[in-house]
Amino acid sequence: MPYDALLLVSFGGPEKQEDVVPFLENVTAGRGIPRERLEEVGEHYRLFGGRSPINDLNRDLLASIRADLAEAGIDLPVYWGNRNWDPYLTEAVQQMADDGITRAACFVTSAYSSWSSCRQYRENLFDAVAEVPGAPALDKLRHYYNHPGFVAPVVDAVRTALAELPAGSHLAFVTHSIPDAMAATAGPQGGAYVAQHRSVAEEVACQVGDPAFELVYCSRSGPPQVPWLEPDVNDHLEALSAAGVPGVAVVPIGFVSDHMEVVYDLDTEAAETAERLGLPFRRVATSGTDPRFVAMVRELLVERAAVERGQSVDRPVVGALPPSWDRCAAHCCPNPKGERPALCQEPA
Repeated sequence: MPYDALLLVSFGGPEKQEDVVPFLENVTAGRGIPRERLEEVGEHYRLFGGRSPINDLNRDLLASIRADLAEAGIDLPVYWGNRNWDPYLTEAVQQMADDGITRAACFVTSAYSSWSSCRQYRENLFDAVAEVPGAPALDKLRHYYNHPGFVAPVVDAVRTALAELPAGSHLAFVTHSIPDAMAATAGPQGGAYVAQHRSVAEEVACQVGDPAFELVYCSRSGPPQVPWLEPDVNDHLEALSAAGVPGVAVVPIGFVSDHMEVVYDLDTEAAETAERLGLPFRRVATSGTDPRFVAMVRELLVERAAVERGQSVDRPVVGALPPSWDRCAAHCCPNPKGERPALCQEPA
């Protein structure tokens, strides 16, 4: 209590060849990107039969969360809705309403603060609730980038990767690039997207013995005249090779599982760059369905439920930054296209 359901909220992805361009049209709606460019990006998906791994990964996570809740004696239904592909958020909210759900906690498969990684999800939740008569109230669980359940599996995976590389190898922590302007306004005071990633990178590096590391980026998708966060992971690999670095472990710290950005941008493009350079390369595993990550979802749910009942709670974190807020500030992570209503925030 007070929650009678948990909603898994994710990005979504195509599951067959004919889904690819319609999915990309959903993702880029309102940005004026020509169809030819979408067809070009769609070639990335065609390397994998037109099927993004993300929906299957969410099915695995959904099953693991349900099993973990049941093992902990928590009898709570778990639903799943995506922003950009079936099952859509509106469908999930409608199903909850049909099932008599009155209030649900939302776990979003995006751990950091920015418009594209947080507020856009909250805008989509607002839209979904607005379309469904009798929709349940929705609360988004706090950001978990520095929760031990997310970080500990990454630390272990980094140790495994470094053990397979030459001594003196570097770490390259990778996340999705966003426009500089969006990064500057991320979080209630700005700059949160980069600061949160850097904090996690510093903590992981510290726990594995302080190897040299850098925060780098992948999946830039904007026009060339708009500045985005850099360096690109491939440019960084070129620089490491030129500097004579003996090897690199690439850590997809911005992703909770092996999304397309991981299996294409890192496992395909970055791996090919490293091979061309003769640079020993290992891609570090994501948290995925590691039991500690799955248990974290339950812990965040229990924590927030206690807060809503008026109880004091322990909010576990690692690293230099404090635990994140339960409700976002009204001005947090503004939409670059203009003001839009969003759920799960403090009153303006």
